[in-house]
Amino acid sequence: MGTIKLTNIRTFSYHGCLEEEAKIGSNYRVDLTIKTNLKPSAKTDDLTDTVDYVDLNRIVVEEMAIRAKLLEHVAKRIMDRVINELFMVTHVKVEVTKLNPPIGGDVEGVTIILKQKR
Repeated sequence: MGTIKLTNIRTFSYHGCLEEEAKIGSNYRVDLTIKTNLKPSAKTDDLTDTVDYVDLNRIVVEEMAIRAKLLEHVAKRIMDRVINELFMVTHVKVEVTKLNPPIGGDVEGVTIILKQKR
């Protein structure tokens, strides 16, 4: 078993329960960690024997572009697509962070973390 982690995928998205959030948008960070068998690709040096992190990044960017009220909803959509589209993935962990959330305080970010296994 091995791990592939995409760290600090940055997007500008329109998530949130407030109408203002839908209009002005905000900065987000996504960290995506997957587990898969990396032994074949380590041996063959062939991209077809592993999970392509280009595909992982594409899924994150596409799902972050679809508005949602809750970060939990976005994170679940990302997890579901990773599991459904990339058959070699056995576990997925998604962390979606809203940077500088509008919560009336000096908060760097709010993060939702979800995990799923096949």
